[in-house]
Amino acid sequence: MKHLNKLFAAALLFAGLTSQAQDSNNPWAVSFGVNGVDTKVSAVGNDSPKFIQLLNVKENWNILPSVSYLNVSRYVGDGFSFGVTGSVNSIDKWVTRVDGTESTDLVSNPGNLKYYAFDAVIKYSFMDLLKSKWLDPSINIGGGYNFLGDASAGTVNGGLGLTFWFTEHVGLQFQSTYKHSFDDNRVAGQDVPTHIQHFAGLSFKFGGKDTDGDGIYDKDDACPEVAGLPEFKGCPDTDKDGIQDSEDACPEEAGTKELNGCPDTDGDGIINKEDACPDDKGTKMMNGCPDADGDGVADKDDKCPTVAGAKDNAGCPWPDTDNDGVADKDDKCPTVAGTVANNGCPEVSDDTMKKLNDYGKTILFNSGKASFQKQTIPVLKAMAAILKEYPTAKFSLEGHTDNTGSDASNQKLSEDRAAAVKNFLVENGIDASRLSSKGFGESMPVDSNKTAKGKANNRRVEVKLVK
Repeated sequence: MKHLNKLFAAALLFAGLTSQAQDSNNPWAVSFGVNGVDTKVSAVGNDSPKFIQLLNVKENWNILPSVSYLNVSRYVGDGFSFGVTGSVNSIDKWVTRVDGTESTDLVSNPGNLKYYAFDAVIKYSFMDLLKSKWLDPSINIGGGYNFLGDASAGTVNGGLGLTFWFTEHVGLQFQSTYKHSFDDNRVAGQDVPTHIQHFAGLSFKFGGKDTDGDGIYDKDDACPEVAGLPEFKGCPDTDKDGIQDSEDACPEEAGTKELNGCPDTDGDGIINKEDACPDDKGTKMMNGCPDADGDGVADKDDKCPTVAGAKDNAGCPWPDTDNDGVADKDDKCPTVAGTVANNGCPEVSDDTMKKLNDYGKTILFNSGKASFQKQTIPVLKAMAAILKEYPTAKFSLEGHTDNTGSDASNQKLSEDRAAAVKNFLVENGIDASRLSSKGFGESMPVDSNKTAKGKANNRRVEVKLVK
């Protein structure tokens, strides 16, 4: 008996350490407690179980005041479990039938018979049908082998049970089992009569595997190796935003379902991890950044955030010194107002060309030479000043003579005089690449060479705009 008590204590410790919740997930159960044996049932005139008589505890029950039974069972599915029970008792109340009558007689001291029983039990629980988490009625059938004093016999068993589950894995169990014996005699110590055995004890369920310890068993856990939540079948929701990690594009940052679990701090519809300005409401075109002046340069990169400018000038407008509508960077005449069509430079007008040619007609050369008379110098400077107003325009200087002298000499003289004008203008600030010179001799007169006035008109330098 001492060793059996130690066995029960060890079973209690094992059950306490390994028990976990939920019947269907914990296939193993251990139950232990006290048992009572009642021998009256086979002494009342027939062998039918009369459970109402079980209430007469004082006269009939044999109870050993110690842990006296141990049941180990395994759940096999659909409410059924299979188990084995071992129990011990001491029979000091033996009920016999009075010969020739239907009366019974209690033998108070039949010899203190030792009782041992080993039973196989198939139990069906009504707990799932009742959809209850704490009330667990059951029925059971089975068979066993019983030792009573020097006698032993097999029995066919059937019974009822009721368990109250205090928690999901610890319960208080009551059970009564009718054990039908095929031993017809009722001699104490020599026979094993049909009897009823009652059990009362604690029951523990265990055996469910929960690898990640999240309270959801592996067979029902979609993420068995990572602790999770019941609403996600055991899968985690690290950022606690109501979206499980496997479906959360931002599992470590709380977000919204509309954005697949990602946050959008500034509410611009662009998730933080794709938003170049997560704290400032912006536009998709600007990758989530604001563009106050609408120039296509985000404010964070715009050196002129309130004035529309150019992307290649950090969001600032390009300067236009001469205010002609052409930015200095594109203006070939940045300090002189011009036209867009002429790259910011002024276009040479007909009036300007007339003025240049009027000056050209008054250029005076020393007779037969390409040198200038002194009074012509202001005219040449005036021409240089006009050309400076059109810094990109190109001009051709064309020399002409009257018919005095030979054609060859007049041709050379016209070329030299045109070249002399070009050289003067270059020396006075006009880029040589803008000027060209050539002579036409006496071949293109504009007046008659028969008069002095006509010859004077034919001696000229014309200015042509090169387009």
